[in-house]
Amino acid sequence: MTQQIKIMMLGGVRENGKNMYGVQVDDEIFVLDAGLKYPDSSLLGIDIVIPDLQFFADYGDRVAGIFLTHGHADAIGALPYILRDYDIPVFGSKLTIELAKIAVQHENKQCNDDLFHVIDEDTEIDFNNVTISFFKTTHSLPDSLGIDVSTEKGEIVYTGDFKFDPSAKKDYRMDFVRLADISRKGVLALLSDSTNSESVLQNDQQPDIEKYILNVFKNHDGRIIVASKASNIVRVQEIFQAAAATERKVFLTGRDIGRIVYTAMQMGYLNVPKDILIHGKDLKNIPDKNILILETGRMGEPLKSLQKMATNRHRMIKIKNGDLVFIATTPSHSVETMVAQTSDIIYRSGGIVKQLGYDKHTSGHATGRDLQMLIDTLKPKYLIPVIGEYRLLEIHKNLAVEAGMDPENIYITKNGDCLLLDDDKFYLTDPVPAEDTMIDGSGVGDVGNIVLRDREILSDDGIFIAAVTIDRKKKKIVAEPLVSTRGFIYIKESHDVMDGASDVIKTTISNNFNHKKFDWTELKQDLHTNLEKFLYKETGRRPVVLPIVMEVNQNRHRAMVRRQANVSADHDDIETVKANSNSNLNVISQIVKKGTYSNSAAVSKYKFNNNRKIKIKRDIKNVRFRPKKIN
Repeated sequence: MTQQIKIMMLGGVRENGKNMYGVQVDDEIFVLDAGLKYPDSSLLGIDIVIPDLQFFADYGDRVAGIFLTHGHADAIGALPYILRDYDIPVFGSKLTIELAKIAVQHENKQCNDDLFHVIDEDTEIDFNNVTISFFKTTHSLPDSLGIDVSTEKGEIVYTGDFKFDPSAKKDYRMDFVRLADISRKGVLALLSDSTNSESVLQNDQQPDIEKYILNVFKNHDGRIIVASKASNIVRVQEIFQAAAATERKVFLTGRDIGRIVYTAMQMGYLNVPKDILIHGKDLKNIPDKNILILETGRMGEPLKSLQKMATNRHRMIKIKNGDLVFIATTPSHSVETMVAQTSDIIYRSGGIVKQLGYDKHTSGHATGRDLQMLIDTLKPKYLIPVIGEYRLLEIHKNLAVEAGMDPENIYITKNGDCLLLDDDKFYLTDPVPAEDTMIDGSGVGDVGNIVLRDREILSDDGIFIAAVTIDRKKKKIVAEPLVSTRGFIYIKESHDVMDGASDVIKTTISNNFNHKKFDWTELKQDLHTNLEKFLYKETGRRPVVLPIVMEVNQNRHRAMVRRQANVSADHDDIETVKANSNSNLNVISQIVKKGTYSNSAAVSKYKFNNNRKIKIKRDIKNVRFRPKKIN
């Protein structure tokens, strides 16, 4: 019987990061990478974004394994959230698996080592109707691999992040012999990295960064502070080599040092000269000309640390006159403004700044020429550009057409697309779950568009809180309304607005009392609508309006007065105005201070139960290793 083959876009298409793809052969699904992406400025308060976990709820019993190409967050960052509820085997190289375990342990406080399987470029794994094998690739992290899914219809190749670089060292070198072997079998489909498709350079034409860094270090006699991404092991290696060549001791600081750099050191992927590392307590005993401080992290974290150093808020380091701050990564567009702000703060503290400009940029991703070379080598029947924003996918397609591919055999997809092979042609079939799952603190998927919209309004126009206590039976307001704001207007200079709002509240409640049937929901909605209209008319702004209506009878009211008589109100956390002294003031003040506001109920899409594990049976027939090549 002919195999049924599907290729699923679970993340990483038309975006930067969050790479996750699925290949389904009959009833088995092979997930390729499980990454995260960092949010842009529009996702207020969101820490990270991962692929849609609903996919595993729907298809988890068919997932044969998760296969990782490398250890960067865009390939492994979603694993902690997937493995909380699903015991799915994870396969990757030695370094990748170690980094994945650390990531899972960091987020979940525990890690089931039995789920993780170390493979290398000589491993082949037989499943029911599929063989999975691997090939070495060149990237900014060593031990990176591409993945080959062998089906009866041909090979499905996923490159992960890669580039061609003839000068790459052994641990980073692309295995061209394996690529040729795969090509001879016949490549059905190629899922290839598009991140750097718009680059016109070849990687062997890119600047000698190691030499440039060495010159920067040689030409400065004082202390040097370097900011770099911990994930770029190549760059960290170059910094260590330049430090050794200029007789500098290195002090490591930063969030991800232990997670990536020390792991790479312990596993032999990062060569650190003997006795070059020092502790923080040793800094005061070494001349400035022999000190290098290496600050690492992800995204803007090193820049935030530099700002703390420059403003005397860092726990160990203070930037002083004569310090050179070297920003050793080319900034992405999302942090360019932050780089400029950080540089300004550093100069004010007496330091000077040097930065790797775009003319010194070296990418860990394939250039346009590299992509065409890969197509020439593998000769795929179909191409699916992945890992990149929309324009990069289109550029990748155009490059493939230039290389001789039929444009009808190139598919520009979007997240959620599922391609079904039918009669040797791919067609779109029913979509798969691929919505963004947003992580906010410990919350997974419990922040949606409505909550984000409320956060945006709060950041723009603030919040207006209206609290009132009524006696529904007597159809009267028990006490004067209490109105409070945050981030909206300065109350002491806006008494007319606050008094007017109080009048709107009283009028709205009186009108609702006159209805034949009193309705709480209708009252709150009327308060919200009328206050919103009034505030916009008076100020031209639209704050989040939160009406709070409480009901008491007179007996309760008198009891409440007695209870509250000896309680002193502390209103430091919220600006408060009251028309008359009343017993509600303290009650409402406490509600506002202790409560957490949300304008609409956000229902958690995913609820994890750490005491419940979904066991998924696997049928891995055989794991075998090809004989090592003898050089």
